[in-house]
Amino acid sequence: MTASAPSVDFHFDLMCPFAYLTSIWIREVREQIGLEITWRFFSLEEVNRVEGKKHPWERSWSYGWSMMRIGALLRRTSNEDLDRWYLRAGSALHVEGLKPHEPDVARHLLAEIGLDPGLVDQAIGDPSTNDEVLADHQRVIAAGGYGVPTLFLGEDPAAQDCLFGPVLIDPPTGAEAVRLWEAVTAWREFPHLFELQRPKNADHGRAITEALRPYLEARDWVSINRGEVVEFPKDSRRSN
Repeated sequence: MTASAPSVDFHFDLMCPFAYLTSIWIREVREQIGLEITWRFFSLEEVNRVEGKKHPWERSWSYGWSMMRIGALLRRTSNEDLDRWYLRAGSALHVEGLKPHEPDVARHLLAEIGLDPGLVDQAIGDPSTNDEVLADHQRVIAAGGYGVPTLFLGEDPAAQDCLFGPVLIDPPTGAEAVRLWEAVTAWREFPHLFELQRPKNADHGRAITEALRPYLEARDWVSINRGEVVEFPKDSRRSN
């Protein structure tokens, strides 16, 4: 079974639980069909920034932004190292309920995957890592994007299709993962098909809250959904 696109640019913010869950699915697609994944960035902190507040690159440390700056430094020499950093830091936050957005925890996680913990300070001390994260972020904005996961599909960089999603809480595996990939890439056949959405009822809200519980308990920020705080059961909040 083959997919319609052999490669994908996957834009993520490490803070986003939905992007993390979708990344688990896209890794499974890679295992099944040999898909080439290029990891790229997008900042929920910046897109949801309140006017008058500092941009994330103007702070000495900014949750998701700083974790992506570490990733930008890794990507300069190895997309594979960025791959491993996203997987480890993402699972730490979204599965284990740890706090990779704290510098000491980020150092420890880098050491766990055999990388130099000093990369945290190196990335934050290098202003050009800000530029790399911002360039990826602006690429999504220029395409009309607003959140993560955002995918760019197609081999020709000048003619790639930009899609938001899929947003899910139970990443499929095996043949089901490939079926979802084929459903997603089929959108490219319909350039004016903009949106298809399943409304979320109360049961969905409870399932989402339970799936995101480690993230909800570990995070130190308020999440925003298109400019508004969204309430979930037990005062949990999320961002898309």
